[in-house]
Amino acid sequence: MARYIHELADWPRFAWNHERLVGLLASVRHRQGRLLGRMEALGFPLRSEATLQTLTLDVLKSSEIEGELLDRIQVRSSIARKLGLDIGALAPADRHVDGVVEMMLDATQNHGAPLTAGRLFGWHAALFPTGYAGMHRILVGRWRDDGKGPMQVVSGGYGKERVHFEAPAAERLNQEMSSFLKWFEGVEGLDPVLKAGVAHLWFVTLHPFEDGNGRIARAIGDLALARSEQSVHRFYSLSAQIRLERKTYYDLLELTQKGGLDITGWLEWFLGCLGRAIDSAEVTLGEVLRKARFWQIHGTEPFNERQRLLVNRLLDGFEGKLTSSKWAKLARCSQDTALRDILELVDRGVLVRDSAGGRSTSYSLVVG
Repeated sequence: MARYIHELADWPRFAWNHERLVGLLASVRHRQGRLLGRMEALGFPLRSEATLQTLTLDVLKSSEIEGELLDRIQVRSSIARKLGLDIGALAPADRHVDGVVEMMLDATQNHGAPLTAGRLFGWHAALFPTGYAGMHRILVGRWRDDGKGPMQVVSGGYGKERVHFEAPAAERLNQEMSSFLKWFEGVEGLDPVLKAGVAHLWFVTLHPFEDGNGRIARAIGDLALARSEQSVHRFYSLSAQIRLERKTYYDLLELTQKGGLDITGWLEWFLGCLGRAIDSAEVTLGEVLRKARFWQIHGTEPFNERQRLLVNRLLDGFEGKLTSSKWAKLARCSQDTALRDILELVDRGVLVRDSAGGRSTSYSLVVG
């Protein structure tokens, strides 16, 4: 008796109930079109800022799903540098951050290029530029070989492990991935949004790499979604929504991988999750418009380089409270200089002292 979906005789002939999906798909498509229309009306600078915000969120949250926390400033700077966007001072990014960004940008900006084994190998090498995943050396830029045993998704501590899923044996991967890539590039008549959902499930079920399979699966999904919109601009993050629904995502993935080839339930959740991701783009749009409104009001006023840097940090989503010590650290200046910068902006009504007490006075941005 088959334990997993890839052991079934008809694998990988997926099926789904069109009647149950048609309304969800139409709703997602409608929301995609409405969001794209609103963003196109903003003009190029604001569209570029929205794309930068979205891609930054996408990279951060896709890694966070796997338990890896990246530095937001490094990610944002890396994306801006590679897209040629002027956001002022750019923070240096380490090789790992640059690699994650390169994979995501290749998937979304070059969505028209065919998905091939070589391209996937390049993505994998970009994710693991040192050849290590944490402290462990892994096979990079090629399919796994199961030399360390079968590929399993396991939870629990030592002696209490629970196997959630076991992927196909490595000896099957050349044929399995050839079939997957042929389907991804060759199937006609399947809506690209549905293709994104099927491809995600199919790829993570094959689990062809020793590590990084989840992030690459989400990049493949983003590539398919970019094709569905025929746009290099990204205005919503599916990875961010999956992060919010991570437990449901993993539970349903396990249920589907242990079930039959009818994947209607998986696709219903995928389309619902995508719809919620598109709805959440209102937050990104609000942040972009807030930033534009601020500089429309204050654009002719004098800001020194440090002040402009820190104000933009605040507009881009500063985490925690802004204090003079944080200002000094980020602007690489003395505490006295930081305080002078801050008090000047307070006098001009750009910053306001927070009412909450504590060991350090904190400040917030005033946005009209």
